[in-house]
Amino acid sequence: QVQLAESGGGLVQPGDSLRLSCAQSEVIAGFTLEYYAVGWFRQAAGKEREAVSCINRMNGDSYYADSVKGRFTIARDNAKNMIYLDMSGLKSDDTAVYYCAADFSRVCSLESDAYEYWGQGTQVTVSS
Repeated sequence: QVQLAESGGGLVQPGDSLRLSCAQSEVIAGFTLEYYAVGWFRQAAGKEREAVSCINRMNGDSYYADSVKGRFTIARDNAKNMIYLDMSGLKSDDTAVYYCAADFSRVCSLESDAYEYWGQGTQVTVSS
């Protein structure tokens, strides 16, 4: 069982930047997040969960939803066992609960069904 914990959400104004973090609360059998494909997803009130970004295990290749390309960046910090989502140029449409998800796979996916482990989410609200 991989337990994930998101942090960094909050209330920001349009155009602001924010960094979300995804931490692994317990390392089991030595498998840190480096060994998992990780994705970020979000769910706005009254809407379905949608993909934001994902990053492959090991090689760090990353992928983004069209709605966030050029504004969001996903990154690994293996030394800290963290996954980050750097968000800039935030818009009101980015308001949602953001979730990180992990799967013991080599290649990440922008499909939520591909992930076995999920965090509890962190709220991001973009409002003036």
